[in-house]
Amino acid sequence: MTPYQILRSPLVTEKSSIEKEKTNQLTFEVDRKANKVEIRRAVEQLFNVKVVGVRTMQVRGKVKRFGRTLGKQRNWKKAIVALAKGEHVEFFEGA
Repeated sequence: MTPYQILRSPLVTEKSSIEKEKTNQLTFEVDRKANKVEIRRAVEQLFNVKVVGVRTMQVRGKVKRFGRTLGKQRNWKKAIVALAKGEHVEFFEGA
């Protein structure tokens, strides 16, 4: 898999923004089959930074109701990537 296939999209939420500022951690939606080593390599290649650690979690899709019928959101995988001290990614910086 290429780094672009592994890292699907950045997750920019209030919680991830606080993590970014306080602990220098980035949050991504990643491919469900990707492991921690692949995620680390993808972030290091794409953003030219040193990764200290990667934490992953499987997020279950919620069951939602659409009128009389039930639907389900898709399952996905989230990765929290800790960067080395002094490293930063311009993509996440404000304009």
